[in-house]
Amino acid sequence: MIIGITGGSGCGKTTALQALETLGAVILDCDAIYHELLQKDTAMLTAIENRFPGTVVAGALQRKKLGQIVFNDKKALEDLNQITHCAVKAEVEKHLGNDLVAIDAIGLFESGLNELCHITVAITAPLEDRIARLMARDNIPKEYALARIQAQPSDEEFAQRCDHVLVNDRTKETFYNKCLAFFRQLGIMKENQ
Repeated sequence: MIIGITGGSGCGKTTALQALETLGAVILDCDAIYHELLQKDTAMLTAIENRFPGTVVAGALQRKKLGQIVFNDKKALEDLNQITHCAVKAEVEKHLGNDLVAIDAIGLFESGLNELCHITVAITAPLEDRIARLMARDNIPKEYALARIQAQPSDEEFAQRCDHVLVNDRTKETFYNKCLAFFRQLGIMKENQ
C-alpha cells in the first residue's frame, strides 16, 4: 500500500508521517530526497544554475536566494519544479518494494507521484498556525513564511485533489492521535509494536 501525504508548509505533514511510521510505514520524504539529489545529481544542479543564475555557488545551492526568486514568481517556481520532479520521482520509485510506504510530497500531484499512490491525504491547517510553525522551525521572518505559503497551492486545492483531508487545528499531540485513529480505521496496516 502506498499512501501519498501532501499539504503546504507548516500544516503538520511531519506529524502525520510520524503516526504512519508508528504503524509500520516506510517514509519517503521527497524534500529530503531532493536535498540528497542536490549533493549527488550534478545534472540537476547545473539545470538549476542555468535557469536561476547565481543560485549555485561552488557546487552548493543557495536555498534562501533561490527561495526569494521562486516564492515570489509562480513561473519561476514551475520551472524549478519541472527541473526537480523527474529526478525525485525516479529516486522514489527505487524505494517502493515495501508493504506500506508513505510518500511525503508537497508537489504530489504536480510531480506525478500521486499516480503511484493507492490513497492520497491532504494535511491542512489555519494560516496563522502555519506561519508561526514556519517561523519557529526555519528561523525565518513572518514575511518570508507568508511568501512561502502563498507560493504554494491553497488548502482548498490540496483538499480537492486528495481522497481524504486531515485538519491540523489543535496541539501536535492531539493531531498525532487524530492521524493514528484515521490511519488505523483504514485497516491497511499493522503496528510495529
